[in-house]
Amino acid sequence: MRVFFAIAVCASNLSAQQIVLQPVATGLSSPLGLVSAGDSRLFIVQQRGRIAIFDGTRVLPAPFLDVSSLISCCGERGLLGLAFDPQYATNGFLFIYYTNSGGNITLARYRVSSNPNVADPASATIVLTINHSQFANHNGGQLQFGPDGYLYLGPGDGGGAGDPLQTAPDKTKLLGKILRIDVSTLPYRSPPSNPFGNEVWAYGLRNPWRFTFDRVTGDLFIADVGQDLWEEVDFQPRTSIGGENYGWHCFEATHAFNPTSSQCQNQTFTIPILEYSHAGGACSITGGYRYHGAKYPNLHDIYFYGDFCTGTIFGATQRSDGTWTSQMLAALPDKNSLSSFGEDPNGEIYVVDINGAIYLITDASAPRDRRRAAR
Repeated sequence: MRVFFAIAVCASNLSAQQIVLQPVATGLSSPLGLVSAGDSRLFIVQQRGRIAIFDGTRVLPAPFLDVSSLISCCGERGLLGLAFDPQYATNGFLFIYYTNSGGNITLARYRVSSNPNVADPASATIVLTINHSQFANHNGGQLQFGPDGYLYLGPGDGGGAGDPLQTAPDKTKLLGKILRIDVSTLPYRSPPSNPFGNEVWAYGLRNPWRFTFDRVTGDLFIADVGQDLWEEVDFQPRTSIGGENYGWHCFEATHAFNPTSSQCQNQTFTIPILEYSHAGGACSITGGYRYHGAKYPNLHDIYFYGDFCTGTIFGATQRSDGTWTSQMLAALPDKNSLSSFGEDPNGEIYVVDINGAIYLITDASAPRDRRRAAR
């Protein structure tokens, strides 16, 4: 049996001309992420191992943290993710996700030093290591604390093509999953409410890049990179108790990929809410955020996502019947590589260009005083 959610891809009320990408920072080294610690600063994850701080006016010259000596890079490896503990203001803990010198996925905890703009490199504690030495691709890399206070991470399926390690449908393996762990104390624990008695929260994923929680509703959006033909956005409502099977390697988005596999028989799948093909040079989805900021009312409830290869930014909204509509809203200059999105404490959304720039998404149709406030 399959579980279906309707998919619709068509135009919304916004036009591409309304969305303007306002430059925020340039000259960065392969940025892959933009993360807030809950204050006015934005932390920029750079693939080669450094985390930079944008303080609202400039990128500070000294890195917040430098783990370049610990990682393997680049391609799909490197420093891939960052999340601040929900109690960061009091405990100073942050978590990073990287591929170590052997290519294995590593989750580590650090603590900020007495200088709020510098993490203490000596405070490192390895939280979790997942073997990933056979192939260099499909490492995933996202970290997010959920509304429940648990840490979610999204390892890819282990690499190669077509899930040769057969990990994504296997609930006993940590690759090709959304994992959910309790890091309030270390060693970490698997929450007793996890559906399979281990770290696994959801499975059947190829290479989730990226996933985010809606800051208002708590819903989870997962952008999963496809194989050769299709990209997808998966959706998990706040009310979920986990256990969703998102279909890889049996399906690529809604399209059969390897239906004769023994792991695809007698299974229930949750299919994506959105998909798009590789037509026009698209090749790799980059997940974003649903907008709940105060500056641009026209953007409310739009889920922003994009494509790494074309630099295209899409906006999707949900209809009252549960279906989703989506359209192209903007593109990075010169079709540069869209590596991530970021969200600040006020709900404003940023776009990360791996070639070294950060942009703020703005609405050009907003009243002039609103546009000025974004500068």
